[in-house]
Amino acid sequence: MTPTAGPGRSAKKRQQILSSAIELFTSQGLPNTSMDEVARHAGVSKQTVYAHFGSKDELFVAAIESKCVVHQMQADMFVDAAHPEKVLADFAHHFSEMIVSPESMHVFKTCVSQADTHPDVSRLFYEAGPAHVLAMLSGYLEKVQQRGEYWFGNCHHAAVRLCLMLFGELKLKLELGLDAGELYLEREGYVADTATMFLNAYRKGEPNLTD
Repeated sequence: MTPTAGPGRSAKKRQQILSSAIELFTSQGLPNTSMDEVARHAGVSKQTVYAHFGSKDELFVAAIESKCVVHQMQADMFVDAAHPEKVLADFAHHFSEMIVSPESMHVFKTCVSQADTHPDVSRLFYEAGPAHVLAMLSGYLEKVQQRGEYWFGNCHHAAVRLCLMLFGELKLKLELGLDAGELYLEREGYVADTATMFLNAYRKGEPNLTD
């Protein structure tokens, strides 16, 4: 008997749905996007969408999380506690690309513009995106701290500091709709320097930040 291709087809349809959801959510926002529209855009039935995602909120969260996966912001990035210099340099590179991607910027701006009328959208975005990344990063910093070479104190606060440092001037200008062409040329160096400076600040035996 020929093996069924069901699991493969199912995964392909799930990705079609996620791709369509991301495009629609970023172009018109969560409140203005229906599951019917997502189904039509993805070329699947509404029943198929609900079979993969039980609600529009669940689909939105999955779409945000899928962007983290695309930019390699996954738990397996934070495994090697013995070499934080490499791990955090890689994290800084992928994180900095993700936060200024057109999709991320559009979703962020949409959440901000609708925060007063649809605070639930902002909450879902924060939990699926920023909070998810901060949890992985702070967990990794705790593992590094246990090895004794670095002392971060409150690892969550340290993770927040690193992420906000990586935002840089580029993200600020993009949020304001200003031209930031010249900053892209400096971005790689800025990100690498930030990761190095962060670790140096928390190295034992060096002046560092404490909570």
